[in-house]
Amino acid sequence: MGFVSFAGRVLFASVFLLSAYQEFIEFGSDGGPAAKTLRPKFNQFTKHVASHLGLVAPHIDMKHVIAATIALKGLGGLLFIFSSTFGAYLLLLYLAFITPIVYDFYNFDIERAEFVQLFIKFTQNLALFGSLLFFLGMKNAIPKRQQKKKVPKTKTG
Repeated sequence: MGFVSFAGRVLFASVFLLSAYQEFIEFGSDGGPAAKTLRPKFNQFTKHVASHLGLVAPHIDMKHVIAATIALKGLGGLLFIFSSTFGAYLLLLYLAFITPIVYDFYNFDIERAEFVQLFIKFTQNLALFGSLLFFLGMKNAIPKRQQKKKVPKTKTG
């Protein structure tokens, strides 16, 4: 059972590790294509939040955001492979931050093709989020292994 669990964690983390590796390779001096794609979506998200909550977000360079997401995915994925709860929390933080911004299906009309594509990817990220919550719940539900107390032998005389 231990090997199957390890293999499952490796396959699960590979989604994040391969994505982090690709973004790292394409990073460049400006954050690469990921930063160019994220910038308008992030700006639209901050305008949407500002209009509903009245909070104005400070200017953030997308190069730093992409570097942070690479770090969260890379470190979180590696730690998750070794059954670390900290790694799972890093991946949860990444998914909670990036999912509503990148997969903004709520900005499109339901008849448009973009809506369907973004909604499917949004729900896939929700499934990943749920599986990480399940992992953390199971990790906390399993009691720690306790050492057996040695029963002293009675002396016969």
